[in-house]
Amino acid sequence: MAAAMAHEAAMGRNRNARLPPEVNRALYVRNLPFNITADEMYDIFGKYGAIRQIRLGDKRDTRGTAYVVYEDIYDAKNAVDHLSGFNVANRYLIVLYYNPAKTAKKRDAAKEEAELKALQAKYGVDGQSDRL
Repeated sequence: MAAAMAHEAAMGRNRNARLPPEVNRALYVRNLPFNITADEMYDIFGKYGAIRQIRLGDKRDTRGTAYVVYEDIYDAKNAVDHLSGFNVANRYLIVLYYNPAKTAKKRDAAKEEAELKALQAKYGVDGQSDRL
């Protein structure tokens, strides 16, 4: 038991340590090479723990991005600590904790912007003429 605890401490996995609130098992990865494969992603990210799922962006606006979900939150934290700035095919990875509230807020902002433009077009207002 003591050897297992010593091993966990050496690996930086103190289970009693409080993690910041933004830390979670799901990671959002940006700046990936467009031709990276799922197997290559498993090779890179699998070194830091068991992976539950990897989703590579394959649409025009999501290429070069991926979501990586770990089985364990401490493995995800370790991956972020070690892979942020990691060079893959002359591209430096940006590895962030997935934040659904932030992406929902972006979607809401885009939706509100579209509604505003529709109203401006409907009423013939450009949104600039009332400013001094």
